[in-house]
Amino acid sequence: MVALARWGIKTKYIGKVGDDELSQFSLNSIREEGVDVSSVTIEPNATNQFATIIVDGLSGERTILWSRDRRLMYREGELRKEDVCSGRLLHLDGHDIQAAIQCVEWAKEEGIPIVIDIDKVEPFTSELIRKIDFVIASSRFPGLLTGISNQEKALIELQKQTQGFLCATLGHEGAMALVNGKIHRVKGFEVDAIDTTGAGDLFHAGFIYGLFKNWEVTEILRFSNAVAALKCRCLGGRKGIPTLKEAEKLLSGMEG
Repeated sequence: MVALARWGIKTKYIGKVGDDELSQFSLNSIREEGVDVSSVTIEPNATNQFATIIVDGLSGERTILWSRDRRLMYREGELRKEDVCSGRLLHLDGHDIQAAIQCVEWAKEEGIPIVIDIDKVEPFTSELIRKIDFVIASSRFPGLLTGISNQEKALIELQKQTQGFLCATLGHEGAMALVNGKIHRVKGFEVDAIDTTGAGDLFHAGFIYGLFKNWEVTEILRFSNAVAALKCRCLGGRKGIPTLKEAEKLLSGMEG
């Protein structure tokens, strides 16, 4: 959301936070970046989600240790359709499955396209992705859901469970997508990686930006790979968010 806001796209965050100091810090940090937080629900006496990220100094790969208060899950009646359907596109993750399924139903009623960032398999995950327009999964997700170790075969098998566009991110190798029944691979970019934290989020931001620009699939995936790679040059999530000019420069360099 912060990346999209910096690139000139209006964004709104809908979610739940606790009422502790960390919650206020988190909200203020995205509010100051131009993200609308007017639809956020504050849960009394709950602590905010917290993560510790361990970064490998040689490769830039990271391990995330995180804790999430169960009270941050939406209860029935807390979500509002007018909030969920207030934009031109809805982006979801799979952390609160029941709430996400409700959001999908509302968005479908209003004809709003849906993108999902999905990494793990839980009860109802198959139901959640069934009606998603753009399923952007981690490299491991297709195999986890289908039980097939081969990445390409797993993605093809996954198509049986959703009618939407399918893509899997592959880290430094780039991404692969299922286009007209065939696997289409788009290579990543070589950078001096310091920290991969947030690279996946930047890929999603790039993908959504490309959708708004009505680019072709290959152009969207190349842009998404570029902004994800550029992010890895810096330690931390937001510090490495590239400008559009930086992304264009990297893309032009590859084409040249």
